[in-house]
Amino acid sequence: MFRRKLLALDYSSPDSFNVSDEKKCRNIIIWLEDQKIRHYKIEDRVGLRNVDSADWKKHFEAYLGQLQCPYKSEDMTAVIDWLLGYAVRLEYGDGVDKYKGASPASAQSCTGKPAQVSSNPLDNLDFDDPDFKAGVASLAQMLQVPPHSDHTEVLKAVCLLVKEKLSKEAIEKAQSETGKAEHIPLEKTDLGFEAGDYIINDAAKIVRLLHIKDLRDLQTDINAAIVAVQALTANPKTDSRLGKVGR
Repeated sequence: MFRRKLLALDYSSPDSFNVSDEKKCRNIIIWLEDQKIRHYKIEDRVGLRNVDSADWKKHFEAYLGQLQCPYKSEDMTAVIDWLLGYAVRLEYGDGVDKYKGASPASAQSCTGKPAQVSSNPLDNLDFDDPDFKAGVASLAQMLQVPPHSDHTEVLKAVCLLVKEKLSKEAIEKAQSETGKAEHIPLEKTDLGFEAGDYIINDAAKIVRLLHIKDLRDLQTDINAAIVAVQALTANPKTDSRLGKVGR
């Protein structure tokens, strides 16, 4: 999930970075501060540079506070992703004219690989742009999709939800079943016991209603099977050539 940002920042070994390796995380943090972010003066970076020190975490938390990072140092995945995104924004700000002139041809000259030209307008989006991230977050909040440190994972979840719930087929199916659906207000549902917490009570009510729905669906299937069997046994056909009654 970090490779694209590391490549954009010209990190020497983007494929070898492992967020589970604490030593590598500390090294990349001081690399970002030295090479890209440069929030501290050089002499003030000693605490971050001493990655083997027992006090390193204290200096790191102070550093995150200075940058106003919204994540805590314990969530290293989210913190690294945020720092990389912040560094990318600073890098872009330092060379706006340079990046505005970027094209598939210039990308090919830099990488030595043929540039892939796509007719899909989505391929031209900057998925690391702050406005894009904010749009994904707003859409996820609107659709009640749980948050994630990687906004691309949130976008995948949004796409799945839209495909399953908001596609033309899903909407038509929901409209056809609207008349059949029975709406039961949750606050009027009797749970039969008290769990001592209103959130747990509501969750238990939902589970109970789902269970009742499953039982009703099962009963409907059983009734349909009984009707089908009765149709076979109550109206037999006579085959005089076989000298017997029945199918």
